[in-house]
Amino acid sequence: MARRYLMIGAHPDDADICFGGTAIKLAKAGHTVKFVSFCNGDCGHFSMDCAALAARRQKETQQAKQVLGIAEYEVLAQNHDCELVPSLENRREVIRLIRGFKPDVVLTHRLCDYHADHRAVSQLVLDASYMVQVPLFCPDFPILEKAPVFAYVYDDFTDPRPCRADAVVAIDDAMEQKCRALDCQKSQFYEWLAYELGYYGKVDFDAMPWEKRYEYLLAHWGRRYRASAEVARAKLCEKYGETAGSKVVYAELFEYCPYGGRKNLTAAEFAALFNV
Repeated sequence: MARRYLMIGAHPDDADICFGGTAIKLAKAGHTVKFVSFCNGDCGHFSMDCAALAARRQKETQQAKQVLGIAEYEVLAQNHDCELVPSLENRREVIRLIRGFKPDVVLTHRLCDYHADHRAVSQLVLDASYMVQVPLFCPDFPILEKAPVFAYVYDDFTDPRPCRADAVVAIDDAMEQKCRALDCQKSQFYEWLAYELGYYGKVDFDAMPWEKRYEYLLAHWGRRYRASAEVARAKLCEKYGETAGSKVVYAELFEYCPYGGRKNLTAAEFAALFNV
């Protein structure tokens, strides 16, 4: 049965980073995937005008959408970077997003995250997880016939505890396509994030052939998915078999969020939602 997946990230590249490989595989398998950036991305640079940057990042998301093969990539233009708070107005916006898309699974950041916008989005989705099924809250969008499952994407933070590998997807076979989607987010991976890493101005990314840019992306962001694979190694071996699971290099993992209307989901049922 085809399922619907809604990834709500804080910024216009967060969903690509956290869920891109799995989204590629889900879309190819006939499932429907939507990415949402709750902020417009207008602070993710060291020199650009904020309005021009937001417009540029909107275009980059739509290029990434085509590469990923997903159904939608929505950026909420009204929300500025570095200003997001878990307000009542924003809670209503999350409720409307979820009810409007009617997902089977909603994914977001964990609450223990370095970025205030990530934490705010996580809190907003967490607050919506129960209220999405309250009929008199935001009655302009009817409640769903079936409450969605809520889940967190991987991070490497350990305070208060590490992320659990409740579900895992091997993405070795989607890694190049995923990196081509990251390649669309040029303002980030070749400017802002390269600036943070000390590479901006020292490397001519425009002159690089794709193979070299791919090596660069794997070197700096592939480590996230290599780390995910190691964290979830036992789960990979359980899912794909000992031999195949031990050879997986890149993976995306997901943690079950026990809130909302699907409290009694078994571990096997949650893991099965990511069988692609």
